[in-house]
Amino acid sequence: MFLRIKINLMGKKKKPSGIVYSTNPDYNYEYDDPVEQETLAAEKQLLQIHLEKKHRAGKIVSIIKGFIGTNEDLQQLGKTIKNKCGTGGSVKDGEIIIQGDKREQIIKILTQEGYKTKRVGG
Repeated sequence: MFLRIKINLMGKKKKPSGIVYSTNPDYNYEYDDPVEQETLAAEKQLLQIHLEKKHRAGKIVSIIKGFIGTNEDLQQLGKTIKNKCGTGGSVKDGEIIIQGDKREQIIKILTQEGYKTKRVGG
């Protein structure tokens, strides 16, 4: 009897919790799936807007931290901000990164969307 393990070479591999190997062919592995937090209402969130220049080859970026919610909602908020600022950026590690010093525009956009904002640093 052979045990097949499906490996996704392009992404993360699901790891079973606790059990490494079982000789029982009917055994169902339990997987550690990260539970995504539900998105809080905009009024209940406090987003921090940072300005950062380190580790970016001297380029300045505005970073939005503190979003509580699903990755899909974070991606959508990032897309909205990028469109309204008219600049590029990305969403990774729970942060929205916008190219350039766009803190004032970002605060204005987020306030219109109903979020509470806090300007951090500089």
